[in-house]
Amino acid sequence: MIFIGERINAGFKEIKEAIINKDGSVIRESARKQADAGANYLDVCLGTASANVEDLVWMIEQVQAEVDLPISIDNNKISMLQEAIPVCKRPPLVNSTTAVDEKLDSLLPLVAKYKASIIGLVMDETGSPKTADKRVEIGGKIFAKILEYDMSPEQLFLDPIIMPLKFMQEQSTEILGAASQFRLFSDPPCHIVGGLSNVSNGAVHKKIINRTFAVMLVANGLDAVIMDVLDTELVDAILTAELIMNKSIYADSYLEAFRK
Repeated sequence: MIFIGERINAGFKEIKEAIINKDGSVIRESARKQADAGANYLDVCLGTASANVEDLVWMIEQVQAEVDLPISIDNNKISMLQEAIPVCKRPPLVNSTTAVDEKLDSLLPLVAKYKASIIGLVMDETGSPKTADKRVEIGGKIFAKILEYDMSPEQLFLDPIIMPLKFMQEQSTEILGAASQFRLFSDPPCHIVGGLSNVSNGAVHKKIINRTFAVMLVANGLDAVIMDVLDTELVDAILTAELIMNKSIYADSYLEAFRK
């Protein structure tokens, strides 16, 4: 599983204040905690804290000063990415693009130039799809487009767009159905990613909903997840699901081995 740590995000009060006050210690501490918890990428999101690319670059520099992990740049503005991507010491993950032609044609050349990866949201000009079939259709369009820029399937992370269970309960089975088909596009396949916390948005029992849906997604092909990697029960559930799906070798100490 590719764990993408979600905590360096201006949506969290302490991160927003750190950006405003230029307190790099807060960013670095969050980076260290997530790296120690097993994150493979660290998502860096400037959000509404600032509109200045200098602040996004500063955040990336703070993370890289503390840990040697690739960055997931949570920004899809080409003007910001043109300055942020070159700062990354390792090929980053760009979060994200939709299937809108204008967006694809502006972002993919830059992503390809720096051998980066990109998250493709399976939505287009009409908005978020309601069915698995439409998700697969849009995902296929994004997949075909990356090939035009000589990108490999491994550089694409397709996101079936996880919807809140509380408000769109019927969407959960459509999301699982779409994810199970994305891996049929190629061999080797593209990655399948999801922003896990979306499924429990507005719900009371967030942790058990996240855990259960994560396990179901793994059974349907998920191999990357944007989540709170400090939630050990959630991480353990995902690792166990991968074990059951024969994606890792059984050992009595498999959970301890991951943390070492």
